[in-house]
Amino acid sequence: MRWSPGWRLCILSLGLTAAPIAQALDVEIDGLDGPAADNVVLYLDAIEPSQYREERLMAKVRNQTLEAMRVYGYYEPSVEIRFTGDPIDGAELSITPGERVKITVLELAVTGDAEQDEAFDSVLANPGLAVGEPLLHAPYDSLRSKLSSLSLQRGYFDADFPDRRMEVRPWEQSARIYLTLDSGPRYRFGDIVIKGSQIDEDRMRRMLPFASGDPYLAGQLAQYNQRLSQSNWFSSISVRPRLDTASDLALEPPSGRSLSPWWQEAGLEGAVAATESAEARRINQPALIAAGRLNPDQRHEVPVDVTVVPADRHRFEVGVGYATDVGPRTRLSWTQPWLNSAGHSLTNELFLSAPEQEFSGEYLIPLENPLRDSYRIDYGFQQVDNEDTQSLEISTEVSRRWKFDDGWTQDVFVRTTYEDFTQASEDDQVLLYYPGISWSRTRSRNPIFPTWGDRQRLSLSYSDTTWGSDATFLRATLDTQWIRMLGDDNRFVGRVGMGVIESNDFDKIPPSLRFFAGGDSSVRGYGYESLSPENADGELTGGQQLFTASLEAQRRVTGDWWGAAFVDTGNAFSAWGAPELKTGAGLGVRWISPVGPIRFDVAHPLDDPDNAYRIHFSIGPEL
Repeated sequence: MRWSPGWRLCILSLGLTAAPIAQALDVEIDGLDGPAADNVVLYLDAIEPSQYREERLMAKVRNQTLEAMRVYGYYEPSVEIRFTGDPIDGAELSITPGERVKITVLELAVTGDAEQDEAFDSVLANPGLAVGEPLLHAPYDSLRSKLSSLSLQRGYFDADFPDRRMEVRPWEQSARIYLTLDSGPRYRFGDIVIKGSQIDEDRMRRMLPFASGDPYLAGQLAQYNQRLSQSNWFSSISVRPRLDTASDLALEPPSGRSLSPWWQEAGLEGAVAATESAEARRINQPALIAAGRLNPDQRHEVPVDVTVVPADRHRFEVGVGYATDVGPRTRLSWTQPWLNSAGHSLTNELFLSAPEQEFSGEYLIPLENPLRDSYRIDYGFQQVDNEDTQSLEISTEVSRRWKFDDGWTQDVFVRTTYEDFTQASEDDQVLLYYPGISWSRTRSRNPIFPTWGDRQRLSLSYSDTTWGSDATFLRATLDTQWIRMLGDDNRFVGRVGMGVIESNDFDKIPPSLRFFAGGDSSVRGYGYESLSPENADGELTGGQQLFTASLEAQRRVTGDWWGAAFVDTGNAFSAWGAPELKTGAGLGVRWISPVGPIRFDVAHPLDDPDNAYRIHFSIGPEL
């Protein structure tokens, strides 16, 4: 009878399905425990008893056991083996480990240019090995790996181990370790070639953390890649070291596998890698490498190729959300990440909600160090209708920004504001000119839902009728927020906010500069900006001082779900002497969703018995 190919395939599939599943050896150990015993089990777990005759299985188990114990310094153990099951599916091992081999000689050295490199001194100062300690193979292997990796990271591409010995004498229970790294010369950065940039080359070179002739550091290539990415000027970035310019002419090996060293093959690349022309290759690569060894490059330089692709000229984003403070809200943004070869950028945003409508823009002019120094021109139009506040505000601001190595940002600004407002029974139109200065810093780990982070901001501004402003005042604000974890499942969030206005023209101070408290990010349990001094008719007037504080404890319930308990307190008031603080407390739920953290809180206003509870709901990061 003749079987068709389809029938034969079906029969083969049934045969494979019916085949017995390989069974690992079940191991029990007596006389040995701890990491060495765990390692024996790990070694023997890969043995399938059905693949061996009993004699061969006995030898295999014994050899694997001895090998597993050697890496923990047991070189002369006694091992008795008894198999169980029919067919064999288990093994009972009775082990007498004997004395462990200890390190009696430890000679570690670095020669070559790296002998004067402090980075290698720190590795040798803590090698993980010490005379008199039991011999462990893992720290020895780790030390070799650290020295090799450090050599490549710091430009010692010719590094080698001329002396690499571990002499074990089991009869003496001793081990002698000799490890010498000859680093050879340290390579330096060579020519830096930038291709594809729409931004002035001198501006891109100012962002370099290294210069031609500096000692090679792989980390500085990553740092430059990150800086270019933070500029938002490019959609693709490739920063690649190039050890051998002649290798670009080499033909690929017949197998298709490159013979180039890894530091030439691997680059810190963006979405698109630069391609090479196959027609330009003329010399066989193995022959080229051999020729290079006969006549090595004495300059020991590493050229760097930087290839970028410009980002799109226009970016549009639409965001829709909801918060109990403002209800449904929509945000539209239009960003032009680069307008010209100097890297200027422009961002416009439109924010719409029931109580507030705002249009704002920012024109950014990067200076000599584009990521640290810049001028900014901000402009905006805002309309507010909330509680006892009605306001129409038009403003412009020119600022100079510095970013420092410690993470702080300093802004020096001059702001012009025209505001037509009604606040309670006050109705006015004011034109204010006021300079100011602010310092801010935000740090976080895992920005979406920080496990550690903090934010600080201090701002000072001053207005005076001397230069034509409609009011004289000094305004200062301070905000700080902290996030810390206790273990993996307990998270704490603390927040303090303060503000003060010193002025004899408070009736000329518009609502945008007065202080109000209450709401999702202020004092929960009270409405959005519903806390402030009141006039005789019970209408909100806004305060000259502000104080708010919050403490929240969160506990992981399961996965991305957290429970929260919190207490908020604060108010806006007219004098520090006897502030009337309002306090709210409640419980909440936090969910780390794909679009960001979602917070749902139920808060009780402890100082307002007429309102039993208030629900607060918001989406977005806390810092």
